[in-house]
Amino acid sequence: MSQHPGIGKTLVAADHQTNYLEQGTGKPLFLLHGSGPGVSAWTNWSKVMPDLADQFRVIAPDIAGFGFTEFKSGSKYDMKLWVRHLLGILDALGIDKASFVGNSFGGALAIGLATFAPDRVEKLVLLGTPAGEFEQTPGLRSATEYEPSMENMERTMRLFPFDQSIITEEMVRTRYEASARPGAQEALSQLIPKPNPDGPTILKGFPEAVLAKVQAPTLVLHGREDKVVPVQCGWLLAHAIPKAEFHLFGQCGHWVQTEHRARFLQLVRDFCA
Repeated sequence: MSQHPGIGKTLVAADHQTNYLEQGTGKPLFLLHGSGPGVSAWTNWSKVMPDLADQFRVIAPDIAGFGFTEFKSGSKYDMKLWVRHLLGILDALGIDKASFVGNSFGGALAIGLATFAPDRVEKLVLLGTPAGEFEQTPGLRSATEYEPSMENMERTMRLFPFDQSIITEEMVRTRYEASARPGAQEALSQLIPKPNPDGPTILKGFPEAVLAKVQAPTLVLHGREDKVVPVQCGWLLAHAIPKAEFHLFGQCGHWVQTEHRARFLQLVRDFCA
């Protein structure tokens, strides 16, 4: 079997053997993937990395417990560990300060870094990022119910984009293969709470008081038809972060970088230049 295309370079950060992809030269730009079964830097960013690498040094890591980065069954996977892991990646690569593009969970991680170590963050771009309190959506609930198979992966992935035609057999297969990796589901279960059997499940992102402390200029991007992280989260981010701009994409679900690729690239290039 050929090596999965998501396997790139390796470094050690926060005691985790860490898989990451890197392309280009210039100002460092980190791409932080979301959560969900079979997610990795490659599944989220492979289609836009080459374009951004024309202008930036693009680094897309697999966060601890995800993708092809080591999973340790005894570790507690939470925001503290993930921020420490991201800082370890910066240190291992000798990068003092960078801009961060975060998709969903990756956006929350970028906010965590920006509040814990603001001196390491130049700019933030947040795509479909959770914030405040909101009811668990069908997209997030599907991640807790997922059992690895091609059929289940396709069913889950169809909750993410507005335009169903962008989902290909190759996308489903590569995510399924990653989701079947030992420890992958265990790591995911620590991030996404199980649904409440007696009514709606309320999820909590960073509250407005924490968001108000983000010093970095921030570009918030959100799909109007997002069924994974509701658009109200984007509005809250734009309202609470002092130096925020907001761009709402119509006919767009949770994958802005895939569904509106050209516009996404233009906005990130202009904002992070």
